[in-house]
Amino acid sequence: MLIGIDVGTTAVKAALFDANGLVLQSFTERYKTLRPSPGHVEQEPEDWMRLVRKALRRFNTIVPNVKAIGFCSQVNTHVFVDMLGNPLLPAITWADGRAAHEAAVLDSVISEDEKLRWWGAPLPIDASHPLARMAHVKRHHAKVWEKTAHVMAPKDYCLFHLTGALAADPMTSFGLIDASLVYVPRLLSLVDGAESRLLPLKSFTEVAGHVRKGLPYAGTPMVTGAMDAWAGMLGAGVAEEGQALYLSGTSEILGLVSNLKAPTPGVIAFPKCEGIVLHAGPTQSGGASVAWACNLLGKNPQQISALAALANPAHTPLFLPHLEGERAPLWDAASRGSFACISSSTGPAEMARAVMEGVAYSARLVFDSLEASACIRPTVIHLSGGGSASDIWCQIRADVLQRPLNRTASRDAGVIGAAMMAGVGAGLFPTLRWAARQCVQYDQLFTPNASDAEHHNKRFAAYKLLYQQLKPLTSALH
Repeated sequence: MLIGIDVGTTAVKAALFDANGLVLQSFTERYKTLRPSPGHVEQEPEDWMRLVRKALRRFNTIVPNVKAIGFCSQVNTHVFVDMLGNPLLPAITWADGRAAHEAAVLDSVISEDEKLRWWGAPLPIDASHPLARMAHVKRHHAKVWEKTAHVMAPKDYCLFHLTGALAADPMTSFGLIDASLVYVPRLLSLVDGAESRLLPLKSFTEVAGHVRKGLPYAGTPMVTGAMDAWAGMLGAGVAEEGQALYLSGTSEILGLVSNLKAPTPGVIAFPKCEGIVLHAGPTQSGGASVAWACNLLGKNPQQISALAALANPAHTPLFLPHLEGERAPLWDAASRGSFACISSSTGPAEMARAVMEGVAYSARLVFDSLEASACIRPTVIHLSGGGSASDIWCQIRADVLQRPLNRTASRDAGVIGAAMMAGVGAGLFPTLRWAARQCVQYDQLFTPNASDAEHHNKRFAAYKLLYQQLKPLTSALH
């Protein structure tokens, strides 16, 4: 048996798997996200650990021994801890924009040639970049910075508290490493003391430590694990050249696997890792937009989907899902959301459908950039994540992207991917590619309606125009 754990944006998800990838028991429990002031989005690290321990205790009553445990977690969420691993501040999540000033300063002193050499694309330093976060804490919380021994991702924080091991993987550390998967001294020198606060780098599948005595599964090996995008990629069955990924969660994460690289603005072109070259782009508000619509309309996600199915396309407005700015491929933290072309005939059904379409258009914008970066156009896209549970939303995405979407039977791709890494580390699977081929099942193929292609092409063009035309207004209001 294997255990996979995903410390996500809204919940800890975990599952107990057999060696064929079948789930014996699963666990999901949400925790709070705090917004103490504008631009600040935080979580309490102890909430993660409390639920991780709860999941392990529950599994331990069913199966007392497992081969290995794997982790993945949200990326660009950072915990500043002391020598004992105690948090000195609440965790600063990926959606937090407080370090925007420090990010702009850092970005201004890094040349495009350096970015291309390090990262393979002219990727900007944004407010979620770990170096910007360190610069911000050093500037505004000097005493905290002095006490900071390590800056950790959520999975690395949990790994330390379960095993005592200090380890990070190269992909979660992307933005600090170069193509050879090592930290970049020139980059880290921009923030004095940054390098000494980073964790040693280990591969996804390397056993980083063993569960401490007194905890459930004491002595069980734990692998280093990876960021949610890479674990989700594997859990969606994507590991081969030319395959495409669509993970729908709080944000949408899109990816293409290709050894070809054409530097493209806004795309994260990861270096080769575990034999895979991933071109990826995360949006800011995917499922978060639907959650917002639920609060706005007083509905749950299932009711939003039912409403969207009743919408009249002629009265459906255009929605820009930039509720907290936008990430790939625009990387514009100042942008904000908007509804456009509302009429007196627009009702709740049309508003619900507009939100789902707007998120799909944001995904199409990312995919256009990914295809330019990866020099390929995939014929089928593997779809997973909690946001893929809605059939109507899956069909909207297929129509907007004009590509078939093959949905995984399990929505928790990150959990499956984390377990795959544990399986390779424990010697149960020969490679991650083998595990991705053997352990993932699919439940439905959503085929695009050819008759809707022109309709969505026009609306997608209007979506891009809406963003450009709102930029001066957004600047004026902020």
